[in-house]
Amino acid sequence: MWHAHLVTLSLPDRITHVLLDLDGTLTDSAPGIIGSLRSGFASAGFDVPSDEVLRTFVGPPLGASLARIGLSDADAAATIAAYRRDFEVRGMFDNSVFPGIPEALAELREAGVTLLVATAKPERYARQIVEHFGLDGHLAGGLDGVHGATDYAAGEAQGKEVVVERAVAHAVALGADVGQVVMVGDREHDVHAAAHNDVPTVGVTWGYASPGELEAAGAVAVATTPDELRKLLTS
Repeated sequence: MWHAHLVTLSLPDRITHVLLDLDGTLTDSAPGIIGSLRSGFASAGFDVPSDEVLRTFVGPPLGASLARIGLSDADAAATIAAYRRDFEVRGMFDNSVFPGIPEALAELREAGVTLLVATAKPERYARQIVEHFGLDGHLAGGLDGVHGATDYAAGEAQGKEVVVERAVAHAVALGADVGQVVMVGDREHDVHAAAHNDVPTVGVTWGYASPGELEAAGAVAVATTPDELRKLLTS
């Protein structure tokens, strides 16, 4: 479980490495995820939650979301397995890159910022999605720059802080000073996972957060457009 650090994080004077969330930050993945969740609940023999509830599942580790609505570990495992069967054949690419994101990533690279992805999504799915939409060309090491949950069962339950830890280690291996690394994400779990690793988060409003969620979680700044995000990260 995440515990608040006593240190107060702020936006660095100079940002050299940026960790990017995937769902709700780079891509609008909600249609495919929600559709596959509906199929997963039904196939596993459970009542399908409302779309409003299912939308809250987009971004956080899936195991944590299922636990939050009261499913046992066994029932959650059955639902995740059914969800993945549908997601792999249908839901994964019922998805789109948010307008302005490719341009913002290209401009960040031109400004000398190193980009990596840090997502709670299983890594093999994340890499397929990043490659499908041609976003790997913006990342350090291409698809090697995509960090996601590695062990399916444990990875989706253990929380995003472990993924962020690995992404920060990659950034350091590339020459980063941790004090110049920033997370970008659209949900509170992004902010908390980054803070666990002493990394500040810039929140984005075009994803799936509730009003005020990012500010309450401790985001050091909030961008309302990809171009505003680029300016925040390069100013």
